Amino acid sequence: MFRFLTVPVLIATVFSSCTFKNVVPDKDITYMKADQTGRVHDQKLNVFSPRDSNGLSEVFLFIHGGIWNSGKRDLYSFIGNGFANKGVVAVIINYPLSPQANYDDMARAVASSIKWVRDNIRLYGGDPEKIYIGGHSAGGHLAALIAVQDKYFSELGMKNPVRGAILIDAAGVDMYDYLKGNSFPENHTYYKTFTHDQSEWKKGSPIYQLHKDMPPMMVYVGGKTIPFIAEGNDKFIKALKNQGDEPEYHVLKKKKHVAMITQFFNLSNPCYDEIISFMRRH
Repeated sequence: MFRFLTVPVLIATVFSSCTFKNVVPDKDITYMKADQTGRVHDQKLNVFSPRDSNGLSEVFLFIHGGIWNSGKRDLYSFIGNGFANKGVVAVIINYPLSPQANYDDMARAVASSIKWVRDNIRLYGGDPEKIYIGGHSAGGHLAALIAVQDKYFSELGMKNPVRGAILIDAAGVDMYDYLKGNSFPENHTYYKTFTHDQSEWKKGSPIYQLHKDMPPMMVYVGGKTIPFIAEGNDKFIKALKNQGDEPEYHVLKKKKHVAMITQFFNLSNPCYDEIISFMRRH
């Protein structure tokens, strides 16, 4: 099991309270109401828009990490500020967390947030025909799952509107193989997220849901990341290529897992331009 470090979280808390003068933030927007059981609460998102924009901009929806059981959107305002500062409308979401929710609940919430974006993002200067999703760690897993699993959008009465997915050191792209090959305590967070049912492990693993009509992928992996993540992404890239896809694959040799997301504090980080270029090509 892996954990986020305290120092990066503290840094994120400080920097996420700042807003760029050329960015317009709109926060605490409810995209999904609580369910009747009270198990899943209201889910909210923040939108960061370029202050000056000519026409509608690409939209980047970001899903935070946190082992599926922690994290919150407000820690990642630096992502919203960064992309909006470069002319992209950024949306940072919360989603229900384990143990109250499992991966399926989380994916449904993410799909609902994308529906909200499609229906409302014009009001913020975003183009509903140019929605891209991305995430770090557990958020990368959810981004990949949503990109390839059209069922979550079918349940909402819509086609999958995702134009592309950007995975940043994604965890859990093959939870089936990982959970089969390892033993954890009965009440471990992985089982609370993916259950004890092996068929659910496979359903919740993006690597087993790939198909020829899925949106293009851009994959970043840290060269010094957690072995579980490195191994999973290596398998994922091979599986994408076996589908006839040619993902944009970047291994950042000196980066550890946390640094893969904290690098976005730096507006001159080349990943910004690479991701925006990817969006504009697709």
